[in-house]
Amino acid sequence: MNLVSLRVITDDVARLVAFYEKVTGLPATWSTEQFAELATPGATLAIAGTATVPLFAPGSSRPADNHSAIIEFLVDDVDRVYAHLKGFVTDFVNEPTILPWGNRSLLFRDPDGNLVNFFTPVTAAAIEKFGTTRPAS
Repeated sequence: MNLVSLRVITDDVARLVAFYEKVTGLPATWSTEQFAELATPGATLAIAGTATVPLFAPGSSRPADNHSAIIEFLVDDVDRVYAHLKGFVTDFVNEPTILPWGNRSLLFRDPDGNLVNFFTPVTAAAIEKFGTTRPAS
């Protein structure tokens, strides 16, 4: 088994896709007006409109109603990314902080209120786990 994608349901696909393109620097691939994907080497972030929900099961998902999942991205230097994001992200949950498991993490919310974590491993164990070569400066 291989986790290949995380799908976020939204009322405004274009707005959310534009946000993630800006924060990640990745271009989206659009399949329809209601579905786009941002591919990373590890997994894909899919963004779909509410019109796609009935294709699976009517009422099975609600946009802007996530209170349990965090979308996480491994970045080379979370402090550098934070400096870049301060120009347009409006809802930071915390500034870069070293967490007990060895990652320096930055938590913020996307326009739909979903939590997003950009992190850089900084302890030897975290660096080894993620295969990075150096701690953040």
